[in-house]
Amino acid sequence: MCSIPQAATVPTMYFIGVTTTKSSIMKIFPEWIKILGFPEAKLVGIDLPIHAAPEDYRAVVEFIKNDALSLGALVTTHKIDIYESAKDLFDELDTYAQMFGELSCISKRNGKLIGHAKDPISSGLALQRFIPTRYWQEQHGEVMLLGAGGSAIAISAYLLNKENGAEIPQRMIVTDLDHKRLEEIKHILQGVNHTANVDYHLITEHGQTDELLATLPSNSLVINATGLGKDRPGSPISDKAVFPTNSFVWELNYRGELGFLHQAKQQQQSKQLHVEDGWIYFIHGWTQVIAEVFDIPLTDEIMDKIENISNNLR
Repeated sequence: MCSIPQAATVPTMYFIGVTTTKSSIMKIFPEWIKILGFPEAKLVGIDLPIHAAPEDYRAVVEFIKNDALSLGALVTTHKIDIYESAKDLFDELDTYAQMFGELSCISKRNGKLIGHAKDPISSGLALQRFIPTRYWQEQHGEVMLLGAGGSAIAISAYLLNKENGAEIPQRMIVTDLDHKRLEEIKHILQGVNHTANVDYHLITEHGQTDELLATLPSNSLVINATGLGKDRPGSPISDKAVFPTNSFVWELNYRGELGFLHQAKQQQQSKQLHVEDGWIYFIHGWTQVIAEVFDIPLTDEIMDKIENISNNLR
């Protein structure tokens, strides 16, 4: 059984994850929350094992729902499990949460408990920071998504959104070790954009990923959404893998051994790669949820202050 926090004595937000004390947010949150006008607010971590028991997820959600000064939470790793185990405890679930069958944010409004899936918004904001405008129309690149979990679903939904018109990748490759996950993301993306060109590949041995990577043209985007290199060691590609020329490489992790990031940096000069880690994704992911939990508008001025102080504390 998980350990439920004591009743909050000040406005409190929770971080539901696996190794929450290792996250940079624990030292950054107190500085952010001053900027946002809630200097007395606290962030409390709740660690659960991957695929915890449904009753543990329900106990956490019920505590937040019933504790007056517990205002909400950010959820990592457990997004799908907490949705499946506790969705009936919410008074409202936003469109993305229902579409993806997951939630990354818990908030309260007017006595109602609300579940949100914020990742399509935060991943889009992060991508806009380094992918040029009209990139897909002008460069005709492709995307390779390593991993088919919650982050991959959010990113692919953003990139393939029908409202983008012609500004979507020519092709997207999605890989995973789990057939069920591939079926889930396929079902979701069919609803997002059934005309998009998406290939799904079940990976049974390391070399398959390297071979798929070799099929990408120049001006593509390769994303590590597997989680490997953060809480678990390793990389989804081997040291023999070759990245496509003039491409973007995005490691969603910003802490851990970051094997995939180091592999990309070794080819950065020879293959003319733009390599990004998960730092800006981390900032947007957290600020979107904090703004929802504390009901705060995020202006450009506030975001500039938050980004500056975050980079100084990193």
